Amino acid sequence: MKVAKSIASLRTWRKNCRGRVAFVPTMGALHSGHAALVRAARKLAGQDGSVVVSIFVNPIQFGPKEDFSSYPRPLKNDLEVCRNAGADAVFVPSPEEMYSEDGSIFVDESLLSKSLCGRSRPGHFRGVCTVVAKLFLIVQPTHALFGEKDWQQLAVLRRMVRDLNFPVGVIGHPTVRESDGLATSSRNTYLSPSERALAPRIHAALQAGAGKKSPSAAESTAARLIAAIPGARIDYIEAVHAETLQPLTSRKFPGRLAAAVFLGTTRLIDNIPLPSNP
Repeated sequence: MKVAKSIASLRTWRKNCRGRVAFVPTMGALHSGHAALVRAARKLAGQDGSVVVSIFVNPIQFGPKEDFSSYPRPLKNDLEVCRNAGADAVFVPSPEEMYSEDGSIFVDESLLSKSLCGRSRPGHFRGVCTVVAKLFLIVQPTHALFGEKDWQQLAVLRRMVRDLNFPVGVIGHPTVRESDGLATSSRNTYLSPSERALAPRIHAALQAGAGKKSPSAAESTAARLIAAIPGARIDYIEAVHAETLQPLTSRKFPGRLAAAVFLGTTRLIDNIPLPSNP
């Protein structure tokens, strides 16, 4: 498995690739959800293709009071996860390798990124779009895989690829969950034992909401159940159109019921489908 720390090194390796190049961008602290993405990429690329994983804690998508400095960086373990899941190359650049000190160009999505997490985290999706655009140019993948746990990120990146004509197929992978329903996340390690025991109730609340006939009833049911979790603080709970992320007004259209909830100081996100029901 190739481990490249520089853009030049990764590009040299990339020149020898044939067939599909399936790419999994990550910020490291890899868990079973990431491993599932890499295995899916391996299946997509086939034996004649290549799988590339990036591990980069992207500074420009973190707000000034967020956890950039404390974000876990267990590189040795991450490389082992990549190797075991079938990666052919891992790109591990430094911030200095990715960004010029006087850099002044960014990629900004102006519609889908304004609601949900974008409303709570100004500038976050500008950072996400910028780094993913740069990674696409460096890796030159034919396909890129992202988890559906962050549905807004998936929708924003699909829009970026469409509007900027990147020759990359963006593929969403179903959310990987622990046995009790909690969506896998690098930030789950921040939870105290008591918070971890309560966290699965977020997914259970979303499931209860999704059983309601109207989007508003879905939201109110999920909100009521999450508000009853000791120590929980709701950032948002919203039913949105699956593609446009606009408020869902009817179950006639496919949607997602999405939530961001603080347990203690840890912010957890999750979403589940709201299938259309004409």
